[in-house]
Amino acid sequence: MTTVYRHSIFISAEPEKVFDCFIVPELMAQWMGDFAKLDPKVGGQFSVDINGVLIRGNYTRIERPTLLEFSWGQLGNHAMPPGTTQVMITLTPENGGTLLSLAHSGLTPEEQKKHSIGWPHFIERLAVLAQGKSPGRDPWADMIP
Repeated sequence: MTTVYRHSIFISAEPEKVFDCFIVPELMAQWMGDFAKLDPKVGGQFSVDINGVLIRGNYTRIERPTLLEFSWGQLGNHAMPPGTTQVMITLTPENGGTLLSLAHSGLTPEEQKKHSIGWPHFIERLAVLAQGKSPGRDPWADMIP
């Protein structure tokens, strides 16, 4: 059985700036992870190292600046191997900013629990960055042994 995790947030930044946070490696690494290797085209590589968690997948749909889809999975995680789940990001212009809606499908119930904690944490950091501020060092980075 798989589940879908959903999350929405209003960001005080235009969709183009939010979109860039998912396709520009230097930006992605600032809000989610230590390193990102991204090739933002359909079939292109989506790789992010998040505090020792190695996420791997591919972009599956790109419609700048309103929609991004990419596969997602973790190296070494048998419940969610690389590319086995799907993340869809919808960016809707709203009140001078952007409504970001995220749907992460194909998760096991255990993985959904983990992602329901992780996604809000990282999306809040993305919101800070998209507004032109630094999210700073990820406080979770110090929790990894």
